[in-house]
Amino acid sequence: MIRIKHVVREYIGITVGILITALALNIFLIPNRLAAGGVSGLSTVLHYRFGLPVGLTMAALNVLLFAIGTRIQGWKYGMKTVYGAFGLAFAVDAMAPFVRSFAITNDAILGTLYGGIFTGIGMGIVFRNGGNTGGTDIVAQILQKYSNLGLGQLFLLTDGFVMLVAASVFGLKLALYGMIAVIVMSRVIDYVQEGLSVEKAAFIISEHTSEIANAILFELHRGATALASKGYYSGKRRDTIFCVVERRQIEHLKKIVHAIDPKAFVIIADVHEVVGEGFKQFVA
Repeated sequence: MIRIKHVVREYIGITVGILITALALNIFLIPNRLAAGGVSGLSTVLHYRFGLPVGLTMAALNVLLFAIGTRIQGWKYGMKTVYGAFGLAFAVDAMAPFVRSFAITNDAILGTLYGGIFTGIGMGIVFRNGGNTGGTDIVAQILQKYSNLGLGQLFLLTDGFVMLVAASVFGLKLALYGMIAVIVMSRVIDYVQEGLSVEKAAFIISEHTSEIANAILFELHRGATALASKGYYSGKRRDTIFCVVERRQIEHLKKIVHAIDPKAFVIIADVHEVVGEGFKQFVA
């Protein structure tokens, strides 16, 4: 029963992500002739070049890619990928008559930024729930089989091809806007999947680790971990303190360390997501 609820929750999340992505495409990207990479971008180009419905073109391209991918790699695409790919294609065309006439802006810059942001939010929700929308993901996986390039490089290559096609139809200026939308979208997807940076991780190297660790425990009410370490220059062995604190606590932490050991070496890094005691709990 718990497993069924979990699967249902994931599909609801994928559906919400699909709807947000479809709205962003119809309101910001497609009306402004912005091809933000992938199958949706190529379908936008074909829509303006030949008058083809964007969603139907997306579905047809995905069928072709699924067929090629299955022939080369075998049937490895799960139901979430099929649902995401064809659900988005259906949603784009189903929404188009109702929302595209209400396009908020015909300004290419605003369309680029908000299209990238909201498409990224939608896609991030899809990915966070284990879904996928097919398209250039499949192309990249196929190309990886025959090259030594990483997936990230191959995604850039496939999106670059879409940009070239867009430049030949819409002109270089709109194609460059489309590339900006891809960059914005990718960053937003990362934020949605990983979460905003609201915690900080600190590594503290000091001659007074015990005093600093006790202050972290009893003043900040945060845990601390001692990591055995050795300085290669000095040859000395000492503990390095590792701890994670909330963003609002970082100044207090630095004051604690400076008060105990002004010569301490401190490294502070952003943490996108912390799961466990004292922070966010695991979700089954």
